[in-house]
Amino acid sequence: MAVMAHTQPASPYRMGPPSADGIGKFYYQREIAQIMGFEGAAWLERPDRDAEERPDLLLAALPLQPGMNVADIGAGSGYLSKRMAPLIAPGRVYAVDVQPQMVELLKEMSAQAQTRNVVAVLGSADKVNLQKDSIDLAVMVDTYHELSQPYEIMQSVIASLKRGGRLVFVEYRGEDARVAIKPLHKMTVAQIRVEMRQFPLMFERSDERLPIQHIILFTKTN
Repeated sequence: MAVMAHTQPASPYRMGPPSADGIGKFYYQREIAQIMGFEGAAWLERPDRDAEERPDLLLAALPLQPGMNVADIGAGSGYLSKRMAPLIAPGRVYAVDVQPQMVELLKEMSAQAQTRNVVAVLGSADKVNLQKDSIDLAVMVDTYHELSQPYEIMQSVIASLKRGGRLVFVEYRGEDARVAIKPLHKMTVAQIRVEMRQFPLMFERSDERLPIQHIILFTKTN
């Protein structure tokens, strides 16, 4: 009796020579960018960031409601988490990061009165470590382009979303040379849409109200 061989699924990645700002790993022809280390926490909290990126406009664009559970994927120092937390209370912000040093900063923030509903979560390269079907809205701000395993992370993020939950990417505009960010740390709406086609997501819209970033919204379909 013949035994059928099980073939290993093809990897969604290919390897190549790394560029100065990349890791030499490619996904949909896009080289994945090097991650910003915890040493960059001060840059995330720089005084002029509010004027440069207008988080007030981002908060207005997000479908935030009291009682929601929101995941801030790649939360870093908690720049966005601490702004969302009062708006969704008594819901929770699950602030996910892969760097233990960043998670410690998030834990310190969650001890403060205005942000007690922030829950710090240590993720990994391939999992966000959130409960299945528990999240109403997941947000990634300047994070997706640095994910070393984007396919696996997106599977994990989408599993955590409730049916009909929203997924929002915020990325520096890849097609705009005036945006003074390294090319691998920028993305276009078209590239995001191509990479999301394989998942149970419906493209909702892109929002261009921010000065230098796209807001790209999807809805989980099942």
